Amino acid sequence: MRDLSLLRRKAAELRLDIVKMIHLAASGHPGGSLSIAELLTALYHDELRHDPRAPKDPARDRFVLSKGHTAPALYAVLAQCGYFDREELWKLRQVGAMLQGHPDRKGTPGVDMSTGSLGLGISAACGMAKAAKMAGDNYRVYTILGDGEIEEGQVWEALMFAAHYQLDNLVVIIDANGLQIDGRVKDVMNVEPIADKLAAFGFAVSAVDGHDFEEIFSAFDLAKMTKDRPTAIIAKTVKGKGVSFMEDNASWHGSAPNAEQYEQARQELEAVLAAIDAEIDAETEGK
Repeated sequence: MRDLSLLRRKAAELRLDIVKMIHLAASGHPGGSLSIAELLTALYHDELRHDPRAPKDPARDRFVLSKGHTAPALYAVLAQCGYFDREELWKLRQVGAMLQGHPDRKGTPGVDMSTGSLGLGISAACGMAKAAKMAGDNYRVYTILGDGEIEEGQVWEALMFAAHYQLDNLVVIIDANGLQIDGRVKDVMNVEPIADKLAAFGFAVSAVDGHDFEEIFSAFDLAKMTKDRPTAIIAKTVKGKGVSFMEDNASWHGSAPNAEQYEQARQELEAVLAAIDAEIDAETEGK
């Protein structure tokens, strides 16, 4: 049985690490990193078959962060799982450091694909899933895209490929936080109705609250039961989730908090963490 309280705690810890590393780097993308904390927690602490002691295990499930600019979130969860020392997080974007501004599969343990150019990641994920089918391997492939990212034509070519080859070992997760660097996705280049378009392309489609673990896991479970077509999960999220002044604010797409802003964010996130700990203590006492 999944411990949802523990998973919520891990997601809260991710958010603290994300904000700290971007503040120390004085550069990065906090908004979209914070919005996928629950999704990455669910993947790496439950859904994915992976082992930090064997990051290149051929039998492992693959994960591709197609929205590569949100690498801080991926780095935070990889450190949490033990792929590398957590102290590496505080060197984000520094010259000579392991953790670059975008994921680098050659330099960072646990990264399955180098990404950053939007649309590239899902294309690679499709190739991985097709390769598994061709080789008769049973690993699964998961990828997270931003809703702004799906304005890219390359994304729809990849989706067409996935459906044509019936890649039921592929799960495409759309981080639908509604914002991109220039403002509202619907104002910059409206991509709705996303669910109808994905269904028309031949996907099994689920829509979930991207901050609700029960809904996320239900969608993952449904994906594993789906045969002969790929799955798309539209995860409704809040950009900048967990930090009051960042939430649903496009200006925090690619801005680093200064010292005062970081301190406010840290206090807010630590308050969330303390509340979760109190709930866990109460649950423990009640057993």
